[in-house]
Amino acid sequence: MTRPITFLLIFISLSLVACDSKEKRTASSNDNPFQYQVDSILGLMTLDEKLGQLNLPSSGDITTGASQSSDIAKKIEEGKVGGLFNIKTVEKIREVQKIAMEKSRMKIPLIFGMDVIHGYETTFPIPLGLSCTWNMDMIEKTARMAAQEATADGINWTFSPMVDISRDPRWGRVSEGSGEDVFLGSQIAKAMVNGYQGDDLTKNNTMLACVKHFALYGAPEAGRDYNTVDMSRIRMYNEYLPPYQAAIDAGVGSVMASFNEIDGVPATGNKWLLTDLLREDWGFNGFVVTDYTGIEEMMYHGVGNLQQVSAQALKAGSDMDMVAEGFLGTLKQSVEDGLVSIEDIDKAVSRILTAKYQIGLFDDPYKYCDLERPKNEVFTEENRAFARQVSAESLVLLKNADSLLPLKKSGTIALVGPMANTAVNMAGTWSVATKQEKSIPLLEGLKTVAGDQVNVLYAKGSNVDYDLEYENRVTMFGKSIPRDDRSDQQLLDEALSIAAKSDVIIAAIGETAEMSGESSSVTNLQIPKLQQELLNALLKTGKPVVLVLFTGRPLAITAENENVQAILNVWFPGSEAGLAISDVLFGDVNPSGKLTATFPRNVGQVPIFYNHKNTGRPLGNKEGKFQKFKSNYLDVRNEPLYPFGYGLSYTKFDYKNLTVSTDTISMDSAFKVSVEVSNTGDYDGKEVVQLYVRDVVGSVTRPVRELKGFQKIEIKKGETKTVNFDMTVNDLKFYNSDLDFVAEPGEFQVFVGTDADAELMTSFQLKK
Repeated sequence: MTRPITFLLIFISLSLVACDSKEKRTASSNDNPFQYQVDSILGLMTLDEKLGQLNLPSSGDITTGASQSSDIAKKIEEGKVGGLFNIKTVEKIREVQKIAMEKSRMKIPLIFGMDVIHGYETTFPIPLGLSCTWNMDMIEKTARMAAQEATADGINWTFSPMVDISRDPRWGRVSEGSGEDVFLGSQIAKAMVNGYQGDDLTKNNTMLACVKHFALYGAPEAGRDYNTVDMSRIRMYNEYLPPYQAAIDAGVGSVMASFNEIDGVPATGNKWLLTDLLREDWGFNGFVVTDYTGIEEMMYHGVGNLQQVSAQALKAGSDMDMVAEGFLGTLKQSVEDGLVSIEDIDKAVSRILTAKYQIGLFDDPYKYCDLERPKNEVFTEENRAFARQVSAESLVLLKNADSLLPLKKSGTIALVGPMANTAVNMAGTWSVATKQEKSIPLLEGLKTVAGDQVNVLYAKGSNVDYDLEYENRVTMFGKSIPRDDRSDQQLLDEALSIAAKSDVIIAAIGETAEMSGESSSVTNLQIPKLQQELLNALLKTGKPVVLVLFTGRPLAITAENENVQAILNVWFPGSEAGLAISDVLFGDVNPSGKLTATFPRNVGQVPIFYNHKNTGRPLGNKEGKFQKFKSNYLDVRNEPLYPFGYGLSYTKFDYKNLTVSTDTISMDSAFKVSVEVSNTGDYDGKEVVQLYVRDVVGSVTRPVRELKGFQKIEIKKGETKTVNFDMTVNDLKFYNSDLDFVAEPGEFQVFVGTDADAELMTSFQLKK
């Protein structure tokens, strides 16, 4: 009679936990409204089933029609899987969820995750490009639209946003973040979380977000992915941690631990990071998932065998094990050995079950499995139109000598370069759901936007690189650019032939999509040599040349800046790339993107960022002239090629009348900074008005300036607008040597302008 009674108890319990949570709420240490239901389930679970909830495998061999016999399916039946990732489409997800709900003993629904990073099938610019819009409403809407599409396809959890601050463009994953600045990064983190999760996670068009990679992942030594990160606590708190905290404050439901070590302890097993800081100091009450095989990789860091590191990770605060199966395979023995307790396991399981309650899976395990939604909500014309708008706003005009741009919609244009006609590269890295072949390449976009009065001639001009093996490494994951078997000279001759017939040349060159991203670190920040030679040959024709630069990172393009008349940095603009780029080239859209990462003159300047500190021997001139016994280089000036916040427009903006509402500010007062911005050019345009502050004297050394506010405004030609920044003393605070968050009395300088080199300045005093 044991078995029937057990199933009756399970049925009664699960019926109870499906009741209204407010009626069944009991007091708990973390004020969890689902604690009663969670505790009811925990009381019925075996240890093996609890460990199963902590296991997150990849979907692996699951395909529709074959899921019943797969290894993953068997584990789901046995209660050994808490969720899956890398599985797509309602049909597949419904079939797998059905296994959990009909064949497992506890009938606990699975959670389904995917790397929905910068859009779903409708793909937006890579995150670094998206950040260059400086448009928080737009960024939030991209996450909202991505959630709409992904949930329509059955997915309810995204491994995004990535908020790692990075000042080293050698690191490939700089493409996945929002650049170098902690203030801007924090605003984007909040916008992305709000976009994914909305105001009600029980809705079937919102999804659980996961902030990553916690923490400091963007600062690896030598810019090499997965490498050691080592920095002081004061630098962590002031320069790297705030975007993660901003996501926590926005209510993000999950956190992903990073691969790197912190203070000599891998993040996946770092109790100070995952418990003391994240939960106790910041009040995070969601769950922590490891990165791919993160627990297993702790062994290679040299901190123990799989059983030891799994126990360490659990006790440190990691709740869900992605792929490594260290929890599933060793924690039962660790309980017997006294390395972990049942209470430790229950705490982690409770967090996973709570998340499933939060997104409504216990009310309806199939709530994301409506077969009609994908037809009406994924890759729609409306979504694509918005993606085109976003992409155009992300492009950054780096140079425009003699107002070469915008181009006229007449005459003959020669479009040359290996990036000119490659649809599969337009979405960039980490675009796993994108239908690459449906993206619009530049050639197609140019012809569409230019109209019948423009004759567009095309030649590839060159392959990506001389080295075939290297080219194969940077065109992975279906993003190949078929190598032309003609000789380099034949390809060049064809390009020069059409250039001779043209009025203007567009050179579409740079990186391919997979030259940046995970495990795509480099030591050379220049455009591949073969493409440089193509560009140089085009310049020698004497025809005006527009460089359309594709890249996932800041590049060292000093020579190109000196020799090319116009440079439009387009990043990887997403599924509507060709149309968006052409909108800007022809002036249908006035470029308004601003850099969120500094462009170096050469790789030797790296790491380089605007909010550095002065040394005791700072360079004393603004012309970059060498001075002996000052902090400078023998061979290149200190200043970057393009500063943070930089980006040109087809019009001109003038700044004047910068004021602070009061010369003296007390610790409990608010104040206002105002500036007048005039559009003195010939086009309506958008401008990102940027406010920087310098704390002149501090108890610890302070940066030369820090971004503390920005507004993106639209100004018609001939119009002047007054821009106001409402500020408080909290905007002046920093972490001191005791890690106290303080504002110190003294002089503060305020700079407002079009980039981090803004010269318009005023000051005020902060009094006790």
